Formats: sequence, structure tokens, C-alpha cells
Amino acid sequence: MRYSILVPVYNSSMILSDLLKAIEETRQKENWDLELVLVEDGSKDNSFEVIEQLAKEYHYIKGIKLARNFGHQAAVRTALNYVTGDYIAIIDDDMQDPPDLLPRFFQQLDQGFDVAYGVRRKRKEHFLKVTLYNLFYRFLQKISSVHIPLDSGDFCVMKKRVVSNMIQLQERNPFLRGIRAWVGFKQIGLEYERHARAKGESGYTFRKLIKIAMDGIFAFSSLPIKIISITGFLGLSFSILYSIYILWVYLTKGIQSQGFLTLVLMIAFFNSLILICLGIIGEYVIKIYDETRARPYSVIEKTINISNPNS
Repeated sequence: MRYSILVPVYNSSMILSDLLKAIEETRQKENWDLELVLVEDGSKDNSFEVIEQLAKEYHYIKGIKLARNFGHQAAVRTALNYVTGDYIAIIDDDMQDPPDLLPRFFQQLDQGFDVAYGVRRKRKEHFLKVTLYNLFYRFLQKISSVHIPLDSGDFCVMKKRVVSNMIQLQERNPFLRGIRAWVGFKQIGLEYERHARAKGESGYTFRKLIKIAMDGIFAFSSLPIKIISITGFLGLSFSILYSIYILWVYLTKGIQSQGFLTLVLMIAFFNSLILICLGIIGEYVIKIYDETRARPYSVIEKTINISNPNS
């Protein structure tokens, strides 16, 4: 049985040695035939140089250096093409998802499950950030066309056949936890306490979090586009009712409504709705445009212990 662990790396030169020690301790304890794929996503520090040094010490390391920062999801999606294990795990580089949890997750695959994903409990992060995460996951689950588990991230273990089906989906803006749910198979969620980041700062800026949230919403729900139709119907209904009211006032009381302020407010309100609706349509158009351009989701600059790299 061969095990693969996939780790996206971004600005993590300070913590990679600690991560490798934790992985090595678990590997020795479990006696794994291990393959560790580290994909460096255009870091601003010397993360890839650290990976090169670690590869000399740990023979099972495979390294991938992307030509620039393509984003966490694209980095993971790229590395999935190069894992060869029967069981594949995805963990982050910040040790918030501890490697010593992996044996417990792999046991679920031994028991017949195809995917075991982590369900986060007691996240040791800022209260506002945790609250926004919780709201997003619940909103996405409500509107999604597939069941995306609550409070689950990319931390998971999967059998090879699940990964083989995931990489067939050539989306340019992948939302991997949604894709993992979409392909199906027998899945189970395991609760765990997510640790605080050991060192450094998260590579997920607010802008990047918004982008991944938008990717998830627009890739797995048609609700935004349906809202436009609903809004248009409500606006039309309001306009008809208001017109009937103005006519009734004129016929019954003989009052010619001046309504200048009302008219201005209505124009401003409906113009704002039009712009919002155009923005929603624009998001779908952008996604379609990205797909039709068929650009690769990443470009590989350099690899370690990988033959014939092809992104």
C-alpha cells in the first residue's frame, strides 16, 4: 500500500522543517511507503530552496515549483496530477491540520469509505473570521446543486479512484471541496480541532477568500442568476401596483401627484438593481470566458524527483 501526502506551500520556509519532522514521525510510526508532494505556489520567500534541501534528507519528497502564484486551489489541482499513491491526503503547510491525524482518517478508507474529510471544530482563529466562514459554508450548502458538507475544507484523504475522477474535471477556477462532493463515492466527515497557525501568516488574504467564495457559489449554484429573474418580477409588480395607486389617487381625489422625490428614488433604486444584475451576469460570463480560453490553471517552472512534468 502506497500513501501520498500533498501539501501546497506558500511563504512557508520557516515552518517546512517542522512539518517534515511531524510527517516523518508519523511515517515511521505507521511504517508507510510514503510519497510527499510539495507544490510551491510562487512564494515570495525561499520556500522552494528549502524544499530542495529537504528533498536531499527525505528521499520520498517530490517538489513542484509553479512559475508564479496561481492560488491555493490551482496548486492543489496541479499536484493531484502527480500523486501515485493508493491513498492520497491533502493537508496545509501551516500544521493547522496536524499530520498525526492522518492514520485516523486513513482507517476510514480501510473500512470501505472512499473519502474521509475533516470537519472543523473549535477553530483557533479570529472570531469574525470564524463567523464569516460558518455563514459562508451554510449559505453555500443551502444554494448548492450538490451537498457540500458544512465546515469542511480541503483537508481530506481519498482513494486513488476518487482523485482520478477529480482531475478529469478541467475547470480553470477549481473549488476542490465542491468537486470532491460532486464526484460522489462513499464519503464520511470526521470532526477534529483545528490548531492555530504555528508560524507566519496565512497566505489567504481577504481578497483571496472572497475569490474562492465566489468560485464556489458560481460553480455550484444557479441561484444568483435566478435572483435576477425574481428581482425583475418583483420590480415589475411594484411598478404596476404603484401606477395603479397613482391612477386611483388622480381619479378619486383629483390630485395630480407631483412625486418628484419618489420618481428620483425609484430611478436610483432600479438603476442600482440593474447594475447588480449586470454584475451577476458578468460573473457568469467571466467564468464562461475563462473556460473557453482553455488556458492551463498553472504553469510549472521546475520539479524535483518528477519526470516529464506536464501541467
